[in-house]
Amino acid sequence: MNNRLSKRLKNISYSQTLAMSKKARELKNKGYNVINLSLGEPDFHPPNFVLEEAKKAINEGYHYYTPVSGFIELREMICKKFYRDNGLTYHPSQIVVSTGAKQSIMNILLSLLNKNDEVIIPAPYWVSYYQMVKFCEANPVVIPTTMDTKFKINPQQLKKYITYKTKLFIFSTPCNPTGSVYSYQELNELAEIFKKNPKIIILSDEIYEHICYSEKHISIASFPDIYHQVITINGLSKSFSMTGWRIGYIGAPEWIAKSCDKIQGQITSCANSIAQRAAISALKVSSDKLGYMIQKFKKRRNLILNLIKEIPEFKVITPDGAFYLFPNVSSFFGTKYRDKIINNSEDLSNLLLHEAKVATVSGNAFGDKECLRISYASTESNIIEAFKRIKQVLGY
Repeated sequence: MNNRLSKRLKNISYSQTLAMSKKARELKNKGYNVINLSLGEPDFHPPNFVLEEAKKAINEGYHYYTPVSGFIELREMICKKFYRDNGLTYHPSQIVVSTGAKQSIMNILLSLLNKNDEVIIPAPYWVSYYQMVKFCEANPVVIPTTMDTKFKINPQQLKKYITYKTKLFIFSTPCNPTGSVYSYQELNELAEIFKKNPKIIILSDEIYEHICYSEKHISIASFPDIYHQVITINGLSKSFSMTGWRIGYIGAPEWIAKSCDKIQGQITSCANSIAQRAAISALKVSSDKLGYMIQKFKKRRNLILNLIKEIPEFKVITPDGAFYLFPNVSSFFGTKYRDKIINNSEDLSNLLLHEAKVATVSGNAFGDKECLRISYASTESNIIEAFKRIKQVLGY
């Protein structure tokens, strides 16, 4: 039956983050006590005022299709949010609300990419960028980075990888999986390169914008010379702990927003109407109202950094945002656990799942074979117990 599948489908792989989470669930269903540090999902409830707004929307009868790009009230609120939080001026006609930021990104890629177009992606990258580009039959062009630069690219690297085929550039700040945050100066230097290459469209994934611990989040679209080249991607999943509500959105040049509306109209139509009404109330508030959540993430980050120091072979940088550690674990490659040889980070991740009952994700999924992604979007007690188990398995 496999020969009946499309070449497009066979050209991509399963999401490794979701695959690892599935393995963890299967072990849990068998009765094992698995600690899942593989998913990027906050363990908080959405704010009460958001929940109340959703109930109100149900009672007031918001049960029907909305415009494909979202309620006008929501798009107006997104424009206000962009101006308040990011210093960006958008009009409702430049906003498209989708079923999560993931759909927002796919809308953009399907709208813009042709076969063999090149898309530059700094690595480590969020797991789906690479596969989405391949799905569109375009070519991912990966810029490698190292811990020495906190996994961030510089303008010389960017310039080196641009060719006449380059159509798009995709990156995230704060970054999933590294937690790196680009500073104003770093973005300004990249913007100078993009200014000289006006045909390149920049996809700026800012879904973790409020989860910053030191560097202040800056939107690359705030640099006036390249504003017209940037698509700003955001959503409610991370900062508002609303993963299952599936609300993402873009601010983009109007011609791109219209193309995304066209694509989405043929695939899913509008995002969930109740979630859209709740999103209006969420976006009304300033980031100050989310301080309690950010402080807890920062406390967990500091906890997990102290715990990981007890395993010297795990080399790690201090993340400035998001809620992940991305340690280099290559010191374990070639070593044995009982009769099993650890050849790579995928072997180590599987070992930790089956022997320690702790789920992590191989860095291979994010474009760095030497690392593991460990989420600390979990309780402090879970984090402590997880590292107790990891240390036992690794001989500490």
